Amino acid sequence: MGLFGKKGKAETSSCCCGGNCTPAKIEQAEAAKTTKGIKVLGSGCAKCNALKEATCAALAELNMDTTIEHVTDFTQIAAYGVMTTPALVIDGKVVSYGKVLKKEEAKALIQKVRG
Repeated sequence: MGLFGKKGKAETSSCCCGGNCTPAKIEQAEAAKTTKGIKVLGSGCAKCNALKEATCAALAELNMDTTIEHVTDFTQIAAYGVMTTPALVIDGKVVSYGKVLKKEEAKALIQKVRG
């Protein structure tokens, strides 16, 4: 049936990373999920950078000397089950996704997880 111009097109399967994931990359992404620390997941857009800045300010107020890793690899982001960025990960646990947190919100989440 030739509805909507789909006649003759081969169907391709792809994943969220555009087909760039390999078994080694997937294994590496899964291993990264178990590491301690704070991560911002996202492409590096203004929203991701704003979340990183708010988290840095929250850590400074809490007198915590923790480095924030900015993860831009979509294979690693997908390994966390995140489909909407920016996202905040604390000690391997996704605590926020899809919005830019204010400093006080980030501070409350850090205190809750690291308690």
